[in-house]
Amino acid sequence: METDSPRSPEAEIGHRVEDLWEVAQPQLSPSEKLNSCFEDIPVASFPRAHPSQVIEIPSDASLADTVETLSKNKILSAPIRNVDAPEDASWIDKYIGIVEFAGIAMWLLHQTDASPNGAAGSAVGSPVANLAARLGSFTFRRTSSGRVETTADSESDEAASVGGSFFENLTSSEFYKNTKVGDISGSFRWAPFLALQPSDTFLTMLLLLSKYRMKSLPVVDMGGDHIENIITQSSVVHMLAECAGLPWFESWGTKKLSELGLPLMKPYKLVKVNEDQPVLKAFQLMREKGVGGVPVMDTSGTKAIGNISIRDVQYLLGAPKIYKQYRTIAAKDFLTAVRHHLQEQHEPSPLLHDVITCKRDNAIKDIILKLDSEKIHRIYVVDGEGNTEGVITLRDIISKLVHEPRHYFGDFFDGVVPLPANSTV
Repeated sequence: METDSPRSPEAEIGHRVEDLWEVAQPQLSPSEKLNSCFEDIPVASFPRAHPSQVIEIPSDASLADTVETLSKNKILSAPIRNVDAPEDASWIDKYIGIVEFAGIAMWLLHQTDASPNGAAGSAVGSPVANLAARLGSFTFRRTSSGRVETTADSESDEAASVGGSFFENLTSSEFYKNTKVGDISGSFRWAPFLALQPSDTFLTMLLLLSKYRMKSLPVVDMGGDHIENIITQSSVVHMLAECAGLPWFESWGTKKLSELGLPLMKPYKLVKVNEDQPVLKAFQLMREKGVGGVPVMDTSGTKAIGNISIRDVQYLLGAPKIYKQYRTIAAKDFLTAVRHHLQEQHEPSPLLHDVITCKRDNAIKDIILKLDSEKIHRIYVVDGEGNTEGVITLRDIISKLVHEPRHYFGDFFDGVVPLPANSTV
């Protein structure tokens, strides 16, 4: 039922879409009407993020401090502010990129590929150089396009027995504590600081968060020197959840997943790890395949017993003590250990619950409400027997809401994605 007045700032956006929907040209298809509605709403209308989400990381912060800040504020990424930029610098000079959990984790693991003589920037005898052999079965290489690829020997005993001491030594090392986040900005595919202007449209925002795979979008005035807002995939899905009951939303939201072509990925292409594989394999697959999480499958390989997301890397980097009792860190051991840790800390987390699932004949509306209420980024599609068939992410949902018109972005990306001076991508 539609309420007499919006129940939240997000619902106000829904009512605005409804007004535009009612006057849209009748010859337009439903998809074209939604595009038209979102094209008429400026980004400035999007509700402001909670102050805890508008976090900046100074370029001279250590990796340890950065991980702690991201974990403490329960965010996956944050803009990097160049501490050497003048106070009155515009945003294009003030921000050098966006740091993510995934980037830090992969950069640290990349260092373990250093030879014992310290070839990759690690001093002889340092914890990282000494631990290189411990991950000898994991190889990292950069392709000509700059993409980091990872290969692993799944049969290797070394790959299956990376113990808690590895993380304890790494995260207690001066290397981890002293390396500045600004120092690593060019050593892997750094997320660009791609900013929206308040006058940009919802359509632009939605396309960047879906088709163009941005996880978050800072909003700044052209020539401005500070971030006014940060819009994430989660905040967009929350907005959609708040629109439930409005006619425009119901006309789209009542469609079955299968009617919308979800899940997008074929079952055999689902990125996953088996419960006995090392948890490092899960994080490496996330980075290699460009996904934010993977299911942990049972020994049959057909049913998911858990989910590991990129944000869970914080437990490898920030809470290594939970692994001291383990000789191996298999994916299933990781899930058990982290759950015990969370229970001891009385910390709420999706990891404490069973895997969240749905079926192909569920309505997209129900999926949105479930993702929003559970504060998760993905939901697994199962068949009648409970076998995992696919995954639906926040990005997938947004991608089904709008489509990119021909030549829509034009020169939008020209000159607005400055790379760090030492970038190698």
